[in-house]
Amino acid sequence: MTAFTMNVVFAVVWVAVSGSATLLNFAFGFLIAALSIGLIREQAQGVSYLKRIRRIVSLLILFLKELALSAWKVAVLVTRPKLDVKPGIFAYPLTVDRDFEITLLANLITLTPGTLSVDVSSDRRFLYVHALDCSDVEGTRRDIRDGFEAKIMEAFR
Repeated sequence: MTAFTMNVVFAVVWVAVSGSATLLNFAFGFLIAALSIGLIREQAQGVSYLKRIRRIVSLLILFLKELALSAWKVAVLVTRPKLDVKPGIFAYPLTVDRDFEITLLANLITLTPGTLSVDVSSDRRFLYVHALDCSDVEGTRRDIRDGFEAKIMEAFR
């Protein structure tokens, strides 16, 4: 049984034992179970469940930050009197190779304003991305590589 599955089971047991089937009580049980599993795994010299949760939260925070920054950039860009953009599609070389990681990266890119994941190459080495402004393709590639892709690899490997 994976640590996440065990965490959910413990949270459900917590809800059953406490007699309060609310979302807040489930979330509390989930948090207590995560801390408990993290403590046990640390002592057993296993992979830290708490470290993985911290890394996933770090990815979420990065996404929210990029979402806000991109939304601001797009808003400023489209409210200018002269729309000076160079839209285009570029190939992004993938470092991630698992289906889940590629899908997550593509979705994070698509959910960020100003960019859209178009396709993945048949050999799964490139992700094709449409950007509202392709004036600095290398900078955009670097931002994706050092941002989303690095955090995905950190969180899920």
